[in-house]
Amino acid sequence: MRVVMFGYQTWGQRTLQALLDSGHEVALVVTHPRSDHAYERIWSDSVADLAEKHGVPVLLRNRPGDEELLGALRDAGPDLIVANNWRTWLPPEIFDLPPHGTLNVHDSLLPAYAGFSPLIWALINGEKEVGVTAHRMDGELDMGDILLQRAVPVGPKDTATDLFHRTVGLIGPIVTDALELIASGRAVWTPQDRSRSSFFHKRSVEDSRMDWTWPAEDLERFVRAQSDPYPNAFTHHRGERIRIVSAAVSEGRYGGTPGRIFIREGDGVVIVAGAEARTGRLPGLVVRRVRTEDGGEHAATDYFRTMGGYLTARP
Repeated sequence: MRVVMFGYQTWGQRTLQALLDSGHEVALVVTHPRSDHAYERIWSDSVADLAEKHGVPVLLRNRPGDEELLGALRDAGPDLIVANNWRTWLPPEIFDLPPHGTLNVHDSLLPAYAGFSPLIWALINGEKEVGVTAHRMDGELDMGDILLQRAVPVGPKDTATDLFHRTVGLIGPIVTDALELIASGRAVWTPQDRSRSSFFHKRSVEDSRMDWTWPAEDLERFVRAQSDPYPNAFTHHRGERIRIVSAAVSEGRYGGTPGRIFIREGDGVVIVAGAEARTGRLPGLVVRRVRTEDGGEHAATDYFRTMGGYLTARP
């Protein structure tokens, strides 16, 4: 088959590599220009560089739909478009152009976690598994019929970085298997169960702000979901922003006001957590390591020299 690829960052680069290795002809690649957005500087392997290395024509677009791009697509004459991590909506004159339509590869187990940053949101929410879905693109973002899915378990200490490496390794096999099914006429498309759908927005600075009324178990996952190189979970101490690099759920139960810097436990410092913390029946969050705005990283037991005071959402 002749294939056109739309994609960006490492997800798109891995997809393009799978297409190049598949034996199908890659006629054109469309990718986004480099971005300064915090989440788009992470996992930023270049789709354009890989395409150019293999002599595949490349077009750079923030958004599709202009006449030059539409003309290039018609000239390429694809049997199939494959997309992964394309950051804006593709119009029907593009996704319906090839005879086989457009195959989108998304890093969640659809219909859950459509949209953006699915691994981070899934880890925050305590999901037991994550994965990758290959589905047909239609007019609703990440809602088209499913062809293939692959899943991996989420371990109790996994970070979003761990899950990225585990799921990005699924891209090559799922793209290869999907193309084989489509090319052979054996593809079976399954409609998504819309009653199980969820859609998540792009993350921004506000989404990393800690809320000490959350239970400690949720906050511990929140910290793991924003592991390096992602922007870390942050809070404020004495008016200064600090980032929580490592944390755990306390063994003891602690009562009081959420955000109170309370007591040492093990190798960290307990912060009172949970909306019902006043009952004294809830664990706190043991903060182990923090990072200050100057980039310095400290053991929490060194940073919090005295107990008392509060961590707050804002200065």
